[in-house]
Amino acid sequence: MKIGFYAFTGTGNTRRVCGMLAEELQNIGVNAEVNLIRAGQTLPDPEEYDAVVAAFPVHGFNAPTAMLDFLKGLPVCAVGEEKPAWILRVSGEPLGLNHAAGILPKRILSARGYVVKGEFAYVMPYNIIFRHSDGMAARMLRAAKLLAYKDAQTILQGEGKLYFNGPFRRLVSFICRIEHTAMPIMGKCFRTAENCTGCGACAKLCPRGNISIENGKPVFHKSCVGCMACAFGCPQDAVRISVLDGWRVNGAYRFGGEPATDGEVCDYCKKEYLRYFREAEAGTAYENGACDDADRIDFHGYAQ
Repeated sequence: MKIGFYAFTGTGNTRRVCGMLAEELQNIGVNAEVNLIRAGQTLPDPEEYDAVVAAFPVHGFNAPTAMLDFLKGLPVCAVGEEKPAWILRVSGEPLGLNHAAGILPKRILSARGYVVKGEFAYVMPYNIIFRHSDGMAARMLRAAKLLAYKDAQTILQGEGKLYFNGPFRRLVSFICRIEHTAMPIMGKCFRTAENCTGCGACAKLCPRGNISIENGKPVFHKSCVGCMACAFGCPQDAVRISVLDGWRVNGAYRFGGEPATDGEVCDYCKKEYLRYFREAEAGTAYENGACDDADRIDFHGYAQ
């Protein structure tokens, strides 16, 4: 069995999760490849794979336009040759509203002749709104690794869970879809502060090819989807993200430290975070203090 991941990632969280799940699939004998959706990059034909995984970060309870555009461009499966597919999404908080981000991808994949078997939901630290503690980041990574182990088994068995989205989730998701129109406009208003050195890191990080370096300074164009790779990855914290600048988060997280305890989990959405962590850790070594599944965790491979 050969599975192809098609992942859109901005600051690396979705790529990191896909890497963990692909590794777990490899461990059980499934050939898995992770392909990143980037401007100007040629991707393998889905025909090369027996199944596909569409992976993306949640932007305002929706899939980013880069992911939707990619899915719309997939070739239609021949009648009788429907291909299995899974959706993997990564959000900064484990709210049920994030399940609505799968509505459009499921619809598009089904229209292209794919059979969506299930959806996987992961939580990784924010790259906008506020900065999680490194302890929270470490616990999120631990939970993601444990979920990847379970989800690999689900894929191998050809199974999965599809989330139901009622009227309220659909309405909120629809309203927030204004971001798809607004971000290209807002992105053109991104600027850099005086401490910008013109190093070009933002241009290299941008998966949309939306930034050019002109006269030694970044110029932001009209293809922004709000992934925040430029602001998050700027070594000088010099990128200013227009009206969203009060939510700016800069600098990589330290995933390899001590995971946050229940008491150290942030107050924002604390009950939801604790439920997510406990569900991921249920039935594992972390539940009883042993080191069975703990031995499977190697932070060094995922903390870059």
